[in-house]
Amino acid sequence: MSEPSTPVRLAERMSQLPDYLFGQINALRQKKRREGMDLIDMSMGNPIDPTPQPIVDKLVEVVQDRRNHRYSVSEGIFNLRNELAKYYLARFDVVLNPDEEIIFTIGSKEGFSHLCLALIGPGDTAIVPAPAYPIHSYSVILAGGNIVRLRIEDDEAFCRDVARVCSNHTPAPKVVFLNYPHNPTGKCVELEFFREMVRLAKRYDFIIVHDFAYSRITYDGYQAPSFLEVEGAKEVGCEFGTMSKAFNMAGWRIGYAMGNRHIIQALGRIKGYYDYGIFQAIQIASIIALRDCQEYVEQQVEVYRRRRAVILDGLEQSGWEVESPRGGMFVWVKIPERWCDEGSFAFTLRLMDEAHVVVSPGAGFGPEGEGYLRMALVENEKRLRQGMRSLRAAFSIQLPVKKAL
Repeated sequence: MSEPSTPVRLAERMSQLPDYLFGQINALRQKKRREGMDLIDMSMGNPIDPTPQPIVDKLVEVVQDRRNHRYSVSEGIFNLRNELAKYYLARFDVVLNPDEEIIFTIGSKEGFSHLCLALIGPGDTAIVPAPAYPIHSYSVILAGGNIVRLRIEDDEAFCRDVARVCSNHTPAPKVVFLNYPHNPTGKCVELEFFREMVRLAKRYDFIIVHDFAYSRITYDGYQAPSFLEVEGAKEVGCEFGTMSKAFNMAGWRIGYAMGNRHIIQALGRIKGYYDYGIFQAIQIASIIALRDCQEYVEQQVEVYRRRRAVILDGLEQSGWEVESPRGGMFVWVKIPERWCDEGSFAFTLRLMDEAHVVVSPGAGFGPEGEGYLRMALVENEKRLRQGMRSLRAAFSIQLPVKKAL
């Protein structure tokens, strides 16, 4: 008779991580597909569209060069950092020193997590916008810090709340995380919001970290400002970006951070212990993306705009309450009152079973997201129309009949 196995003792930090709702949704989606169910998947911001061909062609070319098979420099090759500096100067009129103020990361999610290890320790506090993309909260928790969640619906109220927390909280917050265009809600801000945040950072001595993943995906004439455009921004913080969304390079895993040189250098020191750079062929291909593929970005934004229109039209025809986002690749949808009491996770499962539509439950973004769903603009228009028809058939709300004048 075999001896019972000894239980594995995990680190205490693991007890602070709740079940990952998105992982549960993904597992169930895969199970139902194996069973033959045709699902319209709007759950993840995982682009289905191809990476621009010039980027792919460059990768195919340079991957044949065995010099690119070695470890690369951990901060990213100079020519790539220099290309990003040129891009920021041309688009935002922001001057960046490629040697001291830019670093490339294995996707922005990795960079974000490692930066928290550089900035935050046990007892430190960070302010997180709510609802929140999970890594914004849990990278702080995994670093041993505490979070204060502040709702983002009203910009002036958010700034007042930051000032209130900084004045009353002990210890005072060390970092404030921002994320615009916002994931999951799609909320956008103007440059004056960042000016006020920089003023608050200088007054209360905190660091700003801005997640700018959806910088180029904007609609209706809106152009998302960079936090670094504000005078004095580099004195108090940094900004993250990614190649994943605008260039459809999610699987390539390449992102970047830029801004305050002390913050960037601290991130580099942490990364030096955890990893050793991005595959150099991917970095070289990314130079081509920044240098030669801006027209592809514009084409991709138009694709997302048309998909957004399909979802908005379908939801409105179903009688659902929805606002049109000015940025990002998601539509943030309020669950109709009839089903709201079920909870967003349970209702997500019903949508999958009864409408064959997969979305993300708002609860996955924290308690502030309860009562909402996030729909990603990743399926093609034909599939999205199919999904909206299925949703309307199963979960339509009777619209009031308009009286003839």
